[in-house]
Amino acid sequence: MNDLDLILEAAKEAGALALSARERGLKIWSKEGGSPVTDADLAVDTLLRTQLRAARPDYGWLSEETADDPARLSTARQFVVDPIDGTVAFMKSKPWFAVSIAIVEDGQPVAGVVHAPALDETYAATLHGPALLNGAPIAPSATDQLFGAAMLGDAKMFAHPAWREPWPDMRIESRNSIAYRMCLVAAGTFDAAIALSPKSEWDVAAADLICRRAGAALSDHKGRDFAYNRPVPQVPSLVCANKALHPLILSRVGHIELP
Repeated sequence: MNDLDLILEAAKEAGALALSARERGLKIWSKEGGSPVTDADLAVDTLLRTQLRAARPDYGWLSEETADDPARLSTARQFVVDPIDGTVAFMKSKPWFAVSIAIVEDGQPVAGVVHAPALDETYAATLHGPALLNGAPIAPSATDQLFGAAMLGDAKMFAHPAWREPWPDMRIESRNSIAYRMCLVAAGTFDAAIALSPKSEWDVAAADLICRRAGAALSDHKGRDFAYNRPVPQVPSLVCANKALHPLILSRVGHIELP
């Protein structure tokens, strides 16, 4: 079985497990730092770790719900996994959560799957093929101005009075899962997604490849590309957009110095 088929099969099984666990009733607690976690997050993580590492024992492992092992830094390829991205939506019986699985080589994703089981949406890509939604090719929108654009982000952030130039009127919505937001941009459902706060590699890696293969642009808020499997697995911010809007957004946010 090739790498993409492996992670596609695992993601769909993990999504089914997440849905069945939610139907039975979740145990919920807070992790260090205050973010919520459920017994389903851990069960999905265990399922994925067991299946994927059995199939590819020489691949490293990086997951939100597994204690980090620096041994991953010396492997040629790594699984980068968020078992349930969008746990808050998952807990609240909303559909905007996803299983995110990437395979990374030399700091870049070479296969990626983002599976939203409650929506029956599966996004996938490899390094040399098209980005797909449920097997059909996807592409970003052709919107070329911010006025009226469909934006995923924090409405309060856009309305903040400290901006050098006020943002034009846009349709601003939110989705809990970072990976799912990026896939919505890749598929043209939304025009752009912005997050001016750090995101973990497991939030971004799989959707990074899907966005790029679809033809969308992705960087931090200063226009820098991402690299994965780093000692501190985090990116500073996120600007994901079609290629016409990406530079327009960077021109508005690139001056910001984040802590």
